[in-house]
Amino acid sequence: MKSLFFKEINAFFGSLLGYLVLALFLIAIGLIVWVFPESSVLEYGYADLEALFTYTPYVFTFLVPAIAMRSIADERKTGTWELLRTSPLSLLQIVFAKYFALLFLVVLAVLPTLLYFFSIVQLGDPVGNLDQAGFFGSWIGLLMIGAVFAAVGLFASALTSQQVLAFVLGVFLCFVLYFGFSALADLQVGDFAYWVEELSLSFHYINLSRGVVDSSDVFFMLGMVWLFLGLSVLTLKNK
Repeated sequence: MKSLFFKEINAFFGSLLGYLVLALFLIAIGLIVWVFPESSVLEYGYADLEALFTYTPYVFTFLVPAIAMRSIADERKTGTWELLRTSPLSLLQIVFAKYFALLFLVVLAVLPTLLYFFSIVQLGDPVGNLDQAGFFGSWIGLLMIGAVFAAVGLFASALTSQQVLAFVLGVFLCFVLYFGFSALADLQVGDFAYWVEELSLSFHYINLSRGVVDSSDVFFMLGMVWLFLGLSVLTLKNK
């Protein structure tokens, strides 16, 4: 699993596309937080990083499937999947090794955003005037969203041998999980709407962003990770 983990990391950074994807993510988030007048912290005038945590899931919807699309689809297209299956690894271990590599890349992408925290701390009046519990709760929520999207992207990659199709499927599934259930709940009335909304990732992400890390929100997101990893294993086993 360790060898496969490093193989995935090296494959990602072995081409210009890997660096380009991460660079585009950081540039997009930087522009949203600091430059665009509608969301800029400097224009807003308050020591708050709400723009970062509001718009990053939108970017994640495209970023994470782009990172994950080649994980299994490329192996099957190039014919190396059969070689990988002859290695002394079970199907579950292969899926987990690939997933942990994706998770590492997601964390690597989010890590530089901690610089925004230190910047806002210094810009605050007085210095340090920032809701730190809210920031780190939202940051943990971002990591959890990234973890779920990585599992979804891996599942999409397991469904097909075409990277572009895996990317489109991944974006669609991430969109439905984050935005779809909330939109559906808005169309409903009564208790049913509440239960539908609880299936939405955005519902649990907003709860975490309040600065209180509730175990129910964490368990829900971890459950989604296990669900899509399990679906990935079942899909590959059936194929």
